[in-house]
Amino acid sequence: MDRFTAVERALRRAAPHALLEAVQRALATAYAAESVDLLMADYAMTILQPVSALPYTAEPIPIHTSAPGRAFGAQEPYVETDKRTNTVLAHLPISVRGDRIGILSVRLPEEAYDSDVARELADVAEVLGYGIVVAERDTDLYLQARRADRLTLAAEMQWQLLPGRSCSRPEYELGAQLEPAYAIYGDNFDWSTSAHHLTLTVTNGMGEGIEAALLTNLAINALRNARRAGLSLSDQVCLADQAVYGHYRGGVHLSVLHLCFDLATGETEIIDAGSPKMWRLRQGKAEPITLDAQLPLGMFEDTMYTAQRFHVEPGDRLLFVSDGVYNVASPAGERYSERALVRAMANTRLLPPSQVPRAVLQELSGHRGSIDADDDAMVVCLDWHGRP
Repeated sequence: MDRFTAVERALRRAAPHALLEAVQRALATAYAAESVDLLMADYAMTILQPVSALPYTAEPIPIHTSAPGRAFGAQEPYVETDKRTNTVLAHLPISVRGDRIGILSVRLPEEAYDSDVARELADVAEVLGYGIVVAERDTDLYLQARRADRLTLAAEMQWQLLPGRSCSRPEYELGAQLEPAYAIYGDNFDWSTSAHHLTLTVTNGMGEGIEAALLTNLAINALRNARRAGLSLSDQVCLADQAVYGHYRGGVHLSVLHLCFDLATGETEIIDAGSPKMWRLRQGKAEPITLDAQLPLGMFEDTMYTAQRFHVEPGDRLLFVSDGVYNVASPAGERYSERALVRAMANTRLLPPSQVPRAVLQELSGHRGSIDADDDAMVVCLDWHGRP
């Protein structure tokens, strides 16, 4: 058995809460590793938190000013060399199909580190990522490590509803973020992919706190139920509308932008049922996409929805924002204007989609100043590559 296979087998056999201990023992035996640390990205994507036994006592590591953060941001291994001890410290990104999870940091003797070891350790980090995703069904350890602060109950419900924060396939790359990360309530995004299609949903729920989270949970699960039943895009939205109206009898509503992309052609069906807005960056030019506005979900009984056609081309970047972005006011009362959003899209054009939402929301925070946000904000970024 080769050494990588031995490490992979040790991870598969480890208890859900013991993945770190298993990889530490396996890397020490197979690669002469002197230390192994697992760092998890927090919900706000600003720090990396070391995983250890509860309660957590290790100091968090900032993403933007640290060596592990450099590996996390670039999604490429980053190696530090210590000539005093003749060791190297390799920081390896952990991600699952483009969803960035954290960093595996491995210290080992300099003479034991070469290109083959570097490649194998990167593969170990990938296997560990899949192990963490599966283990989270049975343990809270890794979810707790992602928390720099206590989540509100509404935020707990929303984060558990999300598919991830980024995703990639040859045809597209997706990135998304919600703020305030530890106190969100109504905004949400969802996606699902198949061999031929990508379905993307961006929602903005009415209300605050638990009530907003419950409304969004009802709508998202109704949309998923209809999608998994094989219904058309229009019927998916109709079913979700009936579910929301049937429960609330028109007392509340929910705004939805619901899209289905054909992965082979870029042909897209869209239903615009509310306030989330879509922007396109094509060949350096940013512009809002005007869609046929239809009623938000849950306002009236038996509302009918009609999908309209749209086409994305290779190289297009789509940005989806909630009203918590474009309605934000500065301390002087100035709204975060379309001009500011165009500037933000231009400033982030070279970043990968996984980093764009965080960067846009950071600029939004600067516009808002010291004023506390009175609404949650959501940014979703989609880069379309198309199918060769």
